[in-house]
Amino acid sequence: MNHEATRKSNIIYWSSGIVSICGIIFEVLFGALGSYILGDGVKQYTLTISLFLTGMGIGASLSEKVMKNLILAFIWIELSVGLIGGFSSFMMFGMTAFAPEGTDAFFLYAITIIIGALTGFELPILIRKANEIGVQLNRSTARVLFSDYAGGLIGGLLFVFLLRPQFGLVKSAFLVGCINVIIALGVLWLFRNEIKRFSIHIFFGIVILVALIIGIFFGEEAAFHFEQKLYKDPIIHMEESSYQKIILTQDYHTNDVRLFLNGSLQFSSADEHRYHEVLVHPPMSYVKHPKNILILGGGDGIAAKELLKYDEVEKITLVDFDPAVIDLANTNRLVLELNEGSLKNEKVEVVNTDAFQFLENSNVIYDVIIVDLPDPNDESLNKLYTWEFYSLVRNHLSPDGAAMVQSTSPVFAPGVYWTISETIASTGLHVENFHVDIPSFGNWGFVMASRQKIDVDEIDIHVPTQFLTTDLLPSLTYFGKDEDQEIESTNGEIVELKPNTLIDPHLIGIYESSWQNY
Repeated sequence: MNHEATRKSNIIYWSSGIVSICGIIFEVLFGALGSYILGDGVKQYTLTISLFLTGMGIGASLSEKVMKNLILAFIWIELSVGLIGGFSSFMMFGMTAFAPEGTDAFFLYAITIIIGALTGFELPILIRKANEIGVQLNRSTARVLFSDYAGGLIGGLLFVFLLRPQFGLVKSAFLVGCINVIIALGVLWLFRNEIKRFSIHIFFGIVILVALIIGIFFGEEAAFHFEQKLYKDPIIHMEESSYQKIILTQDYHTNDVRLFLNGSLQFSSADEHRYHEVLVHPPMSYVKHPKNILILGGGDGIAAKELLKYDEVEKITLVDFDPAVIDLANTNRLVLELNEGSLKNEKVEVVNTDAFQFLENSNVIYDVIIVDLPDPNDESLNKLYTWEFYSLVRNHLSPDGAAMVQSTSPVFAPGVYWTISETIASTGLHVENFHVDIPSFGNWGFVMASRQKIDVDEIDIHVPTQFLTTDLLPSLTYFGKDEDQEIESTNGEIVELKPNTLIDPHLIGIYESSWQNY
């Protein structure tokens, strides 16, 4: 090849690598969008990856019909990817806020296929253009594919470690869309001698780029107003951590403060005392000398506040995966008022790691273990509701110790609640079941476990509380007919509950079917 052909082929290889970075970022961004807005991260990532690859196959098949004006075709593909992909997150939040239920899911899946198809168009066109320039077909194919695959790795790393935590889902989409358009404009300029009506194409490219740049600066603010429609009270704090979307709301009339993680309510300041008192005080009052305590979850610090009411407590270890939640609990004035600065207490040690891994790697025995984790609505959380996990909890309990597990609602999701209870009991621990009405949550369930048989009548609540009393506690162990352990199937037969395990994670399916109408 001559110098000019070599220059053009290098432009094609670099363009291939950069647009593949953008393609993989859009692919995982759509999975993150689905996980946050639609729930069940594993399901959404599986669907978006499958649909994206299907779209790529469709695009690759259709690309064989494009035999002329290859560079111009590539340019308009990139402009389309930039425009559609750039506005995808912004539009998704708008659809969720204003469109009928289910429309947002259809929109996300349609966008995924479209961007996948446009991405599938890119490679065959670039390979044919490289071959047209004079590069041998086998060499052009190999080099373009190498650039594409290497770019895919870079794109995934950029999204996980830079774009999502630093820019969030909306701004990241606009940024990546800008890169696609800049590549299109760069290729358009470098191949301008081959392009007819060059000025028209450059005009539209610049218009799209300006629209995306405006989106970078103002799109997130507009999406914030869309997202505000999803919450009853004004949003006073919102951030995208490396693991989840953290939102704090406040009703200025009642001063009710609420924390949401990935859209799921974690507490309401109006009634959190009902939740946390039942979570903490039965096991703490059951154990004679609770000195060493473990909290799994509970990054808001409110459970730790309740534990610090016991003078005999010497150490509390709190394990929460997300440092951003801990930081919020330690710095936000409203959350600090609720947890009374518990996480700053010298008795409290905070460990940011996965609860399952922490138990696997620890040899410490605890007198009381509080399991205050989000509901099992995806694969990563489901492992924290398995026989394997509760076996680890058992192994870390002292002979006279006790654990309390938040276990979702026995009214809204009785199959989930009693499966959790059955799973804990299958480890050999004795269990006692509690439930309490919490206005912000509804009727909520807890499972207390111990190596010893639990007699609720022997539990004496002797610390200050707002709700729970010794006399009230036994009443929390009684369940109505529509919330008891006899779960009926649709044909009226009693469902046989079985433990949830890593190998058979059936709790996720029960959870989805139970909560789909609420």
